[in-house]
Amino acid sequence: MLPLSFSSKLPDAGTTIFTVMSALAIEHNAVNLGQGFPDFPMNQELACLAAKAITDGYNQYAPMAGWMPLRESIAEKVDFLYSLSVDPDSEITIVPGGTCAIYCALTAILQPGDEVIVFEPAYDSYIPNILVNKAVPIKIPLSIPDFRIDWNSVKSAITEKTRAIVINTPHNPTGSILSASDLQQLSALVKGTGIYVVSDEVYEHLVFDGKQHESVLRYPELFARSFVCYSFGKVYNCTGWKLGYCISPAELTTEFRKIYQFNAFSAFTPTQVAIASFLKNHAVYLELSQQMQENRDYFINLMRATDFNLLHSSGSYFICGTYERISDEPDKDLALRLTKEAGVVTIPVSAFYQDSTEKRILRFCFSKKKETLELAVDRLIKYLGH
Repeated sequence: MLPLSFSSKLPDAGTTIFTVMSALAIEHNAVNLGQGFPDFPMNQELACLAAKAITDGYNQYAPMAGWMPLRESIAEKVDFLYSLSVDPDSEITIVPGGTCAIYCALTAILQPGDEVIVFEPAYDSYIPNILVNKAVPIKIPLSIPDFRIDWNSVKSAITEKTRAIVINTPHNPTGSILSASDLQQLSALVKGTGIYVVSDEVYEHLVFDGKQHESVLRYPELFARSFVCYSFGKVYNCTGWKLGYCISPAELTTEFRKIYQFNAFSAFTPTQVAIASFLKNHAVYLELSQQMQENRDYFINLMRATDFNLLHSSGSYFICGTYERISDEPDKDLALRLTKEAGVVTIPVSAFYQDSTEKRILRFCFSKKKETLELAVDRLIKYLGH
């Protein structure tokens, strides 16, 4: 019998940094400010609704496109927030998390040799999704320290092979957000082209300092060529539910569902049933930004007692910090040392780049209880001194 062999579709991919650091957190009993998940309870009313859905018998497959009452609630929310009418039947698909939505969107449109513009640092699934479809990532760096997009660089990067542009606002890992001007410039660049937009907006309700989330859904001409991806886990602090959705025009949704139906097929039914009614309570998600901003501000204040220089975060669960007053070692080395010796987990921002250039920036997750943040900073102060 001949030995089995194959060529890896992702030969350079290993275990993600999040898995590595979270495992080290357990091994060293470290405070985990690395992976983006809350350590406080989710909304108990919503939890009870999910439990009720289970006991009420909603335990079989939901329709492939999602539980219709949930899609209707999403359509109502989109109209309420963005003044855009979307068809719950043909333009909304419920999926097991935002990452699944991004994969299905890219797979629906990409052919071998297509080019996709991606901004780095980038959420770690984007480029593997592109590569597994035998397309080519065109990486454009965001400016440091504000992590803005240089639209002239984008214009220069567009070729006849450009198939898509991936955007992310609020941005993971940096917490930057796109402005109305950014969306207008993007719209002008793709107008009259065959370029699609994949917009990762999973942190849409975590925008700080009174600023507005500039969704693609606010721009009908841009939405006409877009897949817009969301996550309920980030909205309701239940990341383990792995429930999200994609909104796209009907003809794009048709292609999206062709991929999705042979992937997961459908998402967990009880949570869809629970969120369908809970989503109608606008106040719950409208209050999220202020609640998380309080966490951000509390963490910033605590970190003033350290020699980290925190960069600005306008949204998401995250804030980044430089450490030139602490060390000149690579960020991955420092992150590992802090985990093993200080008992605090962070994520090196270099992990969000494909090249090996060290950025010397760490990402901190502040979606934690105040006592968790206090313990982490206390450990940093004791270990690093001041």
